[in-house]
Order: sequence, then C-alpha cells, then structure tokens
Amino acid sequence: MLARAFENAVSALCYTVIRAHFGERAGDPGVRWNRTVRFVLAQHARMPDYLRFPLKVLTLVFVTWSSLPALRSLRTLDPDRRWMRIEGMRRSRIGPFRDLIRFYEGLTVFGFHAELTEAAAAFGTPAAAAAPAEPVAPAGATGGRDVEAQRAANAAASQLTPAIDSEIVVIGSGPGGAIAACLLAEAGREVTLLESGPFLTLDECPQFTRGEMEHKYRNGGVTAALGRTKVAYVEANCVGGGSEINAGLYHRTPEDVLDAWKRNYRLEAAAWSDMLPHFQACERDVSISYMPGIAPAASLKLHEGAGIRGWKSLEVPRWFKYESDYDTAGVKQSMSRTFIPRALAAGCKLLPNVRARRLKRSGGHWVVDAERTAADGRRTGHQLRAKCLFVCAGAIQTPALLQASGISRNVGRSLRMHPTVKVVARFPETVNSRDMGVPVHQVKEFAPRLSFGCSISGLPYLALAMLDHPSEARAVDAAWPHMAIYYAMITGGSGSVRRLPAWRDPLVKFAFDEQDMRDLAEGTRKLCELLFAAGAEVLYPTVAGAQPLRSLDDLARVADPLPHGRTSLMTIHLFSTCPMGEDETRCVADSFGRVHGHDGLYIADASLLCTAPGVNPQGSVMAFARRNALHFLGRL
Repeated sequence: MLARAFENAVSALCYTVIRAHFGERAGDPGVRWNRTVRFVLAQHARMPDYLRFPLKVLTLVFVTWSSLPALRSLRTLDPDRRWMRIEGMRRSRIGPFRDLIRFYEGLTVFGFHAELTEAAAAFGTPAAAAAPAEPVAPAGATGGRDVEAQRAANAAASQLTPAIDSEIVVIGSGPGGAIAACLLAEAGREVTLLESGPFLTLDECPQFTRGEMEHKYRNGGVTAALGRTKVAYVEANCVGGGSEINAGLYHRTPEDVLDAWKRNYRLEAAAWSDMLPHFQACERDVSISYMPGIAPAASLKLHEGAGIRGWKSLEVPRWFKYESDYDTAGVKQSMSRTFIPRALAAGCKLLPNVRARRLKRSGGHWVVDAERTAADGRRTGHQLRAKCLFVCAGAIQTPALLQASGISRNVGRSLRMHPTVKVVARFPETVNSRDMGVPVHQVKEFAPRLSFGCSISGLPYLALAMLDHPSEARAVDAAWPHMAIYYAMITGGSGSVRRLPAWRDPLVKFAFDEQDMRDLAEGTRKLCELLFAAGAEVLYPTVAGAQPLRSLDDLARVADPLPHGRTSLMTIHLFSTCPMGEDETRCVADSFGRVHGHDGLYIADASLLCTAPGVNPQGSVMAFARRNALHFLGRL
C-alpha cells in the first residue's frame, strides 16, 4: 500500500513538472512521460540507502499537505494548483522540503529532456540536429582493445568461486587501482583486481548521457555531502573509475602544493624532482596532449574574457589520442583503454560487479569479505585471501571500507574537495553546439584560492542549471546555442566520511565557514566580470532567489557571503580522507601508501592526497600510484 501510494505521488509530481517546464512541447501524457517517471523512481531506488526512506516519507507528507483540505489524491487536483503548491514549497524556509522539490524537479527535467532528444534522433526531426544527442546506453560491445579486456573480465567473473587465493588483491579499478594492478602484474606478481561496478566500454555508454548516469555513477549520481550548505558530488562505479566519467583534463600537482605537503604532513620523497619522472611516464601512457585545431567556442569565451581582464588563462591538456591535426574529437584514453588491458595482458584477473564489504587479518594474510552481483540482481558471497591488499576505492568508499573493517584511526576525518558554484551565461552569438565536447580552458590567476572554468553545457545540463531561475527556464529550449555553463571553484571547507551501522552507504558531511562563502561570492563576481568582458548579455548564478545579472552594475546584488542553504554547489573532485605522510597524528598512511600499523595494507587513490590540490586531481593520483607501486616493488 505504501509503495503504491509513493509511486502515485511521484507520478503526480513528475507529470506536474513536465507540464510546467515543457508546455506544448511535452505533448500528451504517454510513453515518454511514464518512462521519465520510471527513471525518477529508479534514481530514488539508487540513492544512498539511509536517505531513501526519509525522502519517501517527505514525499507522502508533501502530497498530503498539497491535497488539503479535501484530502484528495494529488493526481486529482487541477494541474495549475499542483504547480502552485510545488512553487510555494520551492520557496519554503523549510530546507528538507526545498531539497525534496529540487530532487524531483531536477531529475524530471533531466530525464524528460533525454526522452525528447532520443525521440527527435529516432525520427530525424530538426530537433535532433539542434539539441545535443542522448545516445542510447549499453547495447553490446562494438570492438576495440577495451572490448577484448571487457570480455576477459566478464569471463573471469563468471568463473568466480566462493574462495580465491591471490598474492595481491587490488580493490577499485580507477586510475589509482588500475595503475597499481598493471605495474604489479607486469612485474610478475599474481594480482586480482576487484571492481564493484560493471565493465562498460566508452562506446557502449557514451559520456554525459542519462545512460552513463544510470549505469556508471554510484547511486545513480544522486549523492550529496550534507551540511548547512549541501554539495552535490558524483562517484564512478564502473571499471576504470573516475577516468571513465570525467572530462579528462590533466594537471601535474603544483610544486608549492607538494612543498606544503612535505612541510605540514612530513610527506617524504615527493618533491617536484621526485615526482617529475612519474608525471612524465603517466603522460606518455595516457597520451596527454592538447586539442588540435580550434577549441570550443564556449571555452574560447572564457579565454577571451580573461585576456581582456589581464588574467592568466591556459588551455588544459587531456588524456586523449588524436588521429590528425583536424581530429578535434579524439579518443579518450581512460583506464579501460590503457592500463586495464595492459594489466589483463600481464595476467591480472579483473572481477567486475564484485564489492568488498570488509577486510580482516587472519593467519598472516588479508581476507576480503566480498559479494558479487549477478546480471539478474542476485548477490553471492565470496572470500579472497591475499598477502597484500591495495585499497583504491576512492575518497568516499576507501575510508568507509576501512571503518567497516575496524581500521579507524584518522580515517575519514579530513575530507576535502573543490566546491564549485556555477553561472549560466547567454551570449548574442552562438557558443554551443551538439558536438562542442569538453571545454579546455581554465583561469588560474587567483589559484589555488579561486579558479574558473567551463562545464559540460548540453541542453539537459543547461536546463538543470536554470532551475534557480524558474521564470526564465523555458528560454533554454530556444536559446541553448547561445548559452554555456561556467564555474568558480574554491579549495575551502572540510568534511568527513562516516560508516553508519547497518547501512550500506556511508554518511558524507561537509561544512563551510563564512570565509569560504565569501570566497565563493568573490569567485562568482570575478567570473561574472570575466563573462561580461567576453560579451555575455545576461548571467544566471546558481543561487536560489538570485536575479539575472545584465551589467557590471548588477554585480553589487551578488550576496556576500553567498547564502547558506540557497547556493547550489557541486563537485567532481574528492580527496584527503586518508592522507599520507609520516605524521601519524594526522595521517592514515605513510609516504608510500602503507597504512600505519597494518602490514601488507596499502592505499592508492585520491584519498591519499593530503589537501585539495587546487587542480584536477587525476594527474596527482596517477603519479603517486605509479611512484608507490614502484616503491612496493623495490624499484625506486
């Protein structure tokens, strides 16, 4: 009964949002509407388990309140009245209900845009040529080295036995785990690589699509660090980890950051001269290169505005391989196309869809208590014994696994990230296109305190970013070629990761002080100055209740500090939950990733980074993973 009432409530909310946002373009209720409802229900089922029931209760409370005083079903109310109630709750002072509306409105808008785009592509209508395409998610292998690796991994997983012995088990196949597994296997060690998510090639599940969100993101991407001001974040849950879902932008760890880590954490053998060979080797292995030809127009706008303001702007290289000087698309060199195939060729056994639940020490070995999820959803338990473990599950899952295993000293207490506030810019000329791809410029004039860049700006993402400006949200459908999303990033704030007893997902919290919110406000103003200099005619900050900005004079209206609870923040960069160094009062692992006090237990992922590096972190993760693996092998 409760489940049915919840589904009816979600259906009514989704239908109301579709009518309000899409108008006549939505057509009559039918298959697309119902597929969107199913998408929203599925995303609710994927979200962290400790949030599902509270959200369900809040949904039913809101629906009941909305039907007062008649106590009729929300679905029987007039659509305009339903939307009026939703708008009222969006402006509510009650934070949980504001978050509730944001959850349903955001997922519905994103999901229905995907439905419209797929339909347009299927029938070859002009909309298909205009709007960024929404490729269909996994339908089968299409060829290439990563497909050969995929077949080998799936074959190994299908033969998984209840108990496995291996010299080394690596948990997590992102850049840290993939590089560690590859180098260890190529050195002749017996290596088993576990990955909690599926093995999906880049061709099967293209980037920045709804399919990628559903199949490659942990919890369907419905994750947030809780606090006075929440931060939406995403984690990968697939073979290749974050390298499969990010934009591929590459930075070396700044030299002053390495010096600070040495000074404050007693991090040894990690000076610039120590790390340079590892940066260079990783850059060769993943084909770090600049985009040939002309950068995307939205990216050039950022560069142009910075030049007018006299600020330092740079093109960021990426791990892409290009066939010629005219190939601006290139082929992304993610882990599934580079280190994973190398590891398998060297004899590593990769087991996708196998999640490590806890670790224990027994008889001089490490025992991994794991479970495998089959294609039909059934779970089976397994145990893997190894002389050494490398935990590479990421800045959230690594501390959660260690805490579940009774290893808690300093673990998860020092979460850092790169929080970003976004600004949607509309220009008089065209700056966006279906094939724009990844913008490649960043502004580092004020780094590391402030950095600016350009985000993925496909139509569904623009629609999401405009939710804080509901009166102008419909304009995106027609104006999107003239619009792009930019961000201001800071390195402030601090948080924690805590395992919750009896729950599968860890609790993530993050807090900002007033100076952090002032930094975000300053970053927003400076970014807007840059965009106006580049010719923007109107700017939309992602702050609930903020008015559009149409001139430099309007920047005085940007709140300082930005308001807690009404500023939409997000990040894709998470680190520092298990910092490395010789200072055992604050570090979880030593300078080469071995967990203090635990022989044979190592970490090799972003959780090792001592603080927020102020740049895209995967260059740092790869270089330290390589360095630490070679140290383990005695080759440094």
